[in-house]
Amino acid sequence: MIKISTPPAKSIMLIAALTLFALFTAHGQDKTKVIGNKPRSGSANSSFSIVKGNQVGVKMNAGHKPVQLLKLNFDVENLSKDSLKFKINVYEFNYVAPGEDLVKQDVIDYIPQGKHRVSVNLEPYHIVAHGNLLVAIEWLKNDGGNNRFAIGLFNGGTYNYEDGKWKKTPVAGVDFNVLVKKLK
Repeated sequence: MIKISTPPAKSIMLIAALTLFALFTAHGQDKTKVIGNKPRSGSANSSFSIVKGNQVGVKMNAGHKPVQLLKLNFDVENLSKDSLKFKINVYEFNYVAPGEDLVKQDVIDYIPQGKHRVSVNLEPYHIVAHGNLLVAIEWLKNDGGNNRFAIGLFNGGTYNYEDGKWKKTPVAGVDFNVLVKKLK
């Protein structure tokens, strides 16, 4: 005669807990996080010359493991008579100068007139990075108008590319931030 016994309640609970842990751990690999500066839309702001080829950016730490960049966000007020065309660059960064641009296809967008929270979808471009980055926007045309980027104080500063050189403004950093997805 074969004896069939039912497992005790503690064993069932342990099996259920281990199954749930395995499911959430596997799903946890798709977690997202925001890197860069804190979003702000207050009155503190900074302007930059809108000259073709000039860039404005901030240093971000993507962590040691690879991440995919999903969305760039920033607050800006465009006081120009037209929308401002820009390109996104994501450089490897060693705290002295930007290295290789990790963006392999042009990511081009516009800042419309007025005050806006700009969000650029980066997911279709499959930009993968790790470590320190410099995320920048590059102006694609000259414009005599004005712009005001929301900034924060004592958050790593802003990097500005003008006249063929990168310069750092150490105290005030534009509020660029990027939503990233941790890769397996």
